[in-house]
Amino acid sequence: MPELPEVETVRLGLNRVSLNQPVRGGEVCLARTVEFPELADDFLAGVTGVWIDGWHRRGKYLMAELRRAGSAGAGVNAPVDSSANQDSEDNKAAGWLGVHLRMTGQLLWVDRAEPVRSHCRVRLFFDGNRELRYVDQRTFGRLWWVPPERAIESVMTGLTRLGPEPFSKDFSAKYLAGALKGRKRPIKNALLDQKLVAGIGNIYADEALFLSGIRPKVMCDRLGQKRITRLHEAIQQVLKTSIEAGGTTFSDFRDVHGTNGNYGGVAWVYNREGEPCRICGSEIVRLKLAGRSAHYCPKCQR
Repeated sequence: MPELPEVETVRLGLNRVSLNQPVRGGEVCLARTVEFPELADDFLAGVTGVWIDGWHRRGKYLMAELRRAGSAGAGVNAPVDSSANQDSEDNKAAGWLGVHLRMTGQLLWVDRAEPVRSHCRVRLFFDGNRELRYVDQRTFGRLWWVPPERAIESVMTGLTRLGPEPFSKDFSAKYLAGALKGRKRPIKNALLDQKLVAGIGNIYADEALFLSGIRPKVMCDRLGQKRITRLHEAIQQVLKTSIEAGGTTFSDFRDVHGTNGNYGGVAWVYNREGEPCRICGSEIVRLKLAGRSAHYCPKCQR
């Protein structure tokens, strides 16, 4: 499943290619891909004739702020704020286009002449014979059109269950220590909880635990402040490194141009079972925790 670095890579790519040009129409190839509105025709009506003012990310969700012609853009770096869609009529807010890639979803910016793949679920048409295609082999991903009179969280309800962003001021070492205090569960499992911190999944939980020298099975309530501070720093470090590498591709992830992410080639432990540790040479071990895989070095992590 794409995690924060992969979703951020897609966001950056979309902001480079899709802004400030009208959506001329589209096609919903698989109706259940659209979570809201109920009817695919209503979804297409909502996103047709609008401009994308900027793509934002919250956890693993992507959200495009939509505007009508002649509106003043908020800018791609503006923070996500559902109240932005309560603007005056002059701003011509047109709602939000929301996307969650789930396990195998891809947003691809392609020439309209390119053959449509069998797993294409939604198409949005732009000028210059360009289109944005949502491709999803497993069909778990979802799209939303949020009308301008609705708060985005009232439609994309998963946004209300997210913890702080890893690079935000709210995600401090002090916050992490408080959130983990008294928890009798493995630290790996805790890091996968989106209420604790948004956007981290299997890959970067393993990588951050390696960098901080903590084994996945260590109970949260056994971690002292020094180890938690190292973990906090490692989370931010590994996410930053992966974003710079364009994310990780082990199977399905691609950026908007169909390019693989490069982080997988330098991963410390994830998906490297039986291979030598890049630090000490010990064999990387894989185990199961609550049905999820965890990779670690038995010598470097305690």
